[in-house]
Amino acid sequence: MNPNLSRQRGAVAIMVAVSMFVLLAVVGLCVDAGLAYLVKARLNAAVDSAALAGARAVTTGNNQTEQIASARAAAADFFAANIPNNYLLSSPRITSTNVTFSGGQATIDVVAEAPMPVSIMQIMNFTTLTPVAAAQTIRNDLDMALVVDTSGSIGAAGPGVQASAKSFLNKFNVTQDRVALIHFASGAVVDTPIGLSTRGFNRSAMNTRINSFKFEDGTASVEGMWNARDQLNKVPQGSRSTMRVIVFFSDGAPTALGSYLIFDNKDKDCIEPGTLDSGSPIYALGELDSASFNYVSDMCRLVRNNSYAARRLPNFYNAHAKDWKTATDVNFTSEFPIVTKTPREVTADLSGNYARNVDRAARNLAESVAAKAREEGIYVFTLGLGAALKSTNAHDTVNTGEMVLKCMANTVDAPKRCQTPNQPVGMYCYAATDNDLTPCFSRLASAILRITK
Repeated sequence: MNPNLSRQRGAVAIMVAVSMFVLLAVVGLCVDAGLAYLVKARLNAAVDSAALAGARAVTTGNNQTEQIASARAAAADFFAANIPNNYLLSSPRITSTNVTFSGGQATIDVVAEAPMPVSIMQIMNFTTLTPVAAAQTIRNDLDMALVVDTSGSIGAAGPGVQASAKSFLNKFNVTQDRVALIHFASGAVVDTPIGLSTRGFNRSAMNTRINSFKFEDGTASVEGMWNARDQLNKVPQGSRSTMRVIVFFSDGAPTALGSYLIFDNKDKDCIEPGTLDSGSPIYALGELDSASFNYVSDMCRLVRNNSYAARRLPNFYNAHAKDWKTATDVNFTSEFPIVTKTPREVTADLSGNYARNVDRAARNLAESVAAKAREEGIYVFTLGLGAALKSTNAHDTVNTGEMVLKCMANTVDAPKRCQTPNQPVGMYCYAATDNDLTPCFSRLASAILRITK
């Protein structure tokens, strides 16, 4: 036999063996790497879900230790639900869930791995592959004012309103979020002011206040909105949260507003601000800082028949002026017009057109204060209850109460006249009955607690 031929055959055999080994390695790499890619994709989704769940759950607990435990438990539950054990022969597990608090933000970092055996790649002395994934969510800090309508028209739905409001508060972090609670009817009451120097809120105290709400009298929406904006703006500029929100609940269109009235002789008659309601006679001037209707004083109670009777509305909203002597339509701030042509025409007349002018002014002012708050970067979320919101009335035949709430929130389906694209776009949720209140409040909470990566 030719020795050269034997050597050539040996070389070919070696080359074939090497080629087969390389080919098997390539095939093994493709097969095992392909499986690892599928595991990695599923692992990424599971880690993302875990981090988001942790960020939502971090609101649960009365202190940071409890909140961290809640976040870790929720992260573990959602991780397991999104990637089962033995998925493509892998063993997925969370290796760490870190929760850190800084200022008003909570950061949740989740790291996981999914070791998996290899098949063909074992010929290259590989026994396992270990896909790894990580995700981070930042639960933004929050300043919020919750405004609750306690007017008499709510009636039997009152307990449902109270229960859903308390459930809503449970979704926020008692050590990180700032929250103010306000309720209104004929006037408005700041039940719990927002914290100015510290973060957090007293949920237990707020629940106690909510339990004490009485549902009676009118709907001075502007007083609720004005106090909500005022609470948020009292927080010093350098301490304000990334997200500032007003959550406003009502069951009807506004019917009342606060005002210093213009008298023939201010020195001898009513010198206190009070609330006017379109459903009450002109002499019913109620206390501005009381949700229940209480007469301001005898002087203000008898203005209709008094020789110094109120003749007209002021040109501008002046209810919160610090000095009644400056609360005239001439020298008081012109931030919110009362006597106006738009969006609803209001004249100053308080004799023949009292109900019409008060009704229209109350609606205009609720929208105007909300628009000013949005101009300042505040999101407005609104929630409406009941069929009455779907109706117009004799003094505003174009706009329903629901339209007012949509205008306040600047929703995408609000009337064109009030849409402002360059301002924060909020959300409106309609609850047909009190059974729909808790789901509606939950929707608003989910929108507020938007998580950014």
